[in-house]
Amino acid sequence: MKKPPVISRAINRGLAPFRGAPAQELVPQARLAGPMPWVIAIMVVLTVVATAAGLALTNLAGGARAELAGGATVQIIEAEPKERNRQAEAALDVLVEFPEVEGLRRVPPEEVAALLEPWLGTGFNGEAVPIPALIDLRFRGDATPDKLRRLRAALSDVAPDARIDAQSSWLRPVFSAIASLQWLALALVVLLSLTSAAAVFLAARSALGNNRETIEIVHLLGGTDQQIARVFQRSVGFDASLGAAAGLLLGMVAVLVLGQQFAQLDSGMVANGGLGWLDWLAVAMVPLAAVALAMATARLTVLFALRKML
Repeated sequence: MKKPPVISRAINRGLAPFRGAPAQELVPQARLAGPMPWVIAIMVVLTVVATAAGLALTNLAGGARAELAGGATVQIIEAEPKERNRQAEAALDVLVEFPEVEGLRRVPPEEVAALLEPWLGTGFNGEAVPIPALIDLRFRGDATPDKLRRLRAALSDVAPDARIDAQSSWLRPVFSAIASLQWLALALVVLLSLTSAAAVFLAARSALGNNRETIEIVHLLGGTDQQIARVFQRSVGFDASLGAAAGLLLGMVAVLVLGQQFAQLDSGMVANGGLGWLDWLAVAMVPLAAVALAMATARLTVLFALRKML
């Protein structure tokens, strides 16, 4: 009786070692015939987008904190225009002499009115709606609570209606929301990684079951678990590489399109959310990590199954 071709070739080789193109014949399967490469591609696309979004949010928060860390705003909240202007001028004189103030600027009333225009509309009466006098200042270093307390004490006599706020405190809710989105992006990356590993696990178990009889015979002829697992690992690695390459291409296109959409907002805060070369390098590592995870999952799955099977 003629031996099956796979067994015949295994005997002719003396079962040494199963690697390279001939070894792939142990697991006959058409490339891209199954769903695993496409599943990997979809997972890589989503992971690339989630990774890029998380890195962009990190850069955005870091840039905003660095920009606002030493900034503060003095508001003179006084309804009477003459008294408001007097306190503002007196506050400027004190601030110029304050040793820890690096720079300051009184915001013109026209600029303040432009900031309030979206809420109050155009042509509103400044007498009916008193506009506070604003002074922007920058400390030498961060605007710490101790600096703000000493500045309030210095202004208390000459400008009793002055209110001092660190600029970073205005965006504290925004920073909290950004931190939540960062954790969400990280959770998505972990979840997508687990989903990819589960897809590889199911594909490896399916391929193992389809070739169970051949594997049992080869194992009886001297093939080791490690040699058999290597065949599955190479097969899964090839399919995962194709899917990861396609996923990286589509993911990069999606990231670039989203980046252009956010760039059109023309916002200084959004401008800090760009990706640097280290960020792009981290994004490019996503498909490599996906292939490594797929190969490791396939190997461990096959080895564990073989110990129970044989």
